[in-house]
Amino acid sequence: MTTSDPGERGDLLDPLCPTRRLLDRIGTKWTSMAVKVLAEAAPDEVRFAELRRRVPGISQKMLSVTLQGLVRDGLVERRVEPTVPPAVHYRLTGLGLSLEGPLSVLRVWAETHMAEIDRNNRLADGSAAR
Repeated sequence: MTTSDPGERGDLLDPLCPTRRLLDRIGTKWTSMAVKVLAEAAPDEVRFAELRRRVPGISQKMLSVTLQGLVRDGLVERRVEPTVPPAVHYRLTGLGLSLEGPLSVLRVWAETHMAEIDRNNRLADGSAAR
């Protein structure tokens, strides 16, 4: 069952399910890193340039796209100072702060199991080479 009614659960396996689309957006590494940086600063704001410095490897375009999606979803607030050039600030909303807990648990799980995953990958790569 695909649904878009507020409060109703959909079928995660259905490509049109709203929950699936949301997980596609919040499940990226860049979203996880941006939320982490903003959560560490909460309740304060973080300027765009500072966010970019604190998320190694992210391009300006990817950070911009990631933040636009988070703002659109109501997870992040954006404030622009009318200076030249404009100073753009971001901070998590209450909804965004509620996302940090689950993302943090996932990051801890990944850190805990990364060595085992790497080992499994090396074994699989070795088996494939034979």
